[in-house]
Amino acid sequence: MNTIFLLVHGAWHSSAHFAETQRELAARGATSLALDLPGHGFAAPHPTGYLTPGQPGLDTEKSALATVTMRDNADAIVQALQGLRRYNQVVLVSHSAGGGPASLAAELAPHLIDRQVYLSAFVPAARPTFHDYLSTPEQASNKGGGLTIGDPAELGAFRINPLSPDPDYIERLRIAYYQDVPAEYFARWHLSLSPDLPLAVAVEPITLSREAWGRIPRHFIRLSEDQALTPAVQDLMITEADQAMPANPFTVHTLPGSHSPFAARPAALAQTLLTTTVQ
Repeated sequence: MNTIFLLVHGAWHSSAHFAETQRELAARGATSLALDLPGHGFAAPHPTGYLTPGQPGLDTEKSALATVTMRDNADAIVQALQGLRRYNQVVLVSHSAGGGPASLAAELAPHLIDRQVYLSAFVPAARPTFHDYLSTPEQASNKGGGLTIGDPAELGAFRINPLSPDPDYIERLRIAYYQDVPAEYFARWHLSLSPDLPLAVAVEPITLSREAWGRIPRHFIRLSEDQALTPAVQDLMITEADQAMPANPFTVHTLPGSHSPFAARPAALAQTLLTTTVQ
């Protein structure tokens, strides 16, 4: 198979979180590359009090990522895509908040992408910001509310606290994003999350066109028990995107389980990704 999947993570995650999915793809003969967006991964800057006992200033210190823009994220994806054109087929996969930068990258460089896959990810075809969908009635039942700390506008980031000493907070974090991952496994998994998502990723508007983004065959992997981005708001994004650009509608796939199938069921995720390459 001369296909490569470029995997783009969501908020507070990194390329490392796709490792099990990449192993499953490799076992099926598929090549993949996982990308760290600016401010994520092992090089992610932390607030100065994050690793200090008592975490002083965690809810007030300005984020080092406050100046990171949506275009910065999209440019990182385009740069990665430019190195992949030797493959016959390039599939751009984005998860959750990564859907915004991936969409802008596709708008900027549609010639570098053969297929685009949204894994319970933001689709800005009808509403230009992720916040536009996060504030809809369809999203009201999500379990992620109350997990951010501080004022995002003041911090320049949406900040969570993966190192919180409060077991109730950690359990709420698990239920929101990983409810089908055992608590004892999540006890290690959540330590790999970073605290800050640049504000721009949720609030900076994106404009897509039929001539660029709209011409790329697109797939959406619905997560039917997602507690972070509800199935109702996933369906809303799919419907509105297809209405905005009806000539090239989504092909929709559904997986059971939580917002994080790369942790809960990586084999099933890998198999579903492979189905998106079928002509």
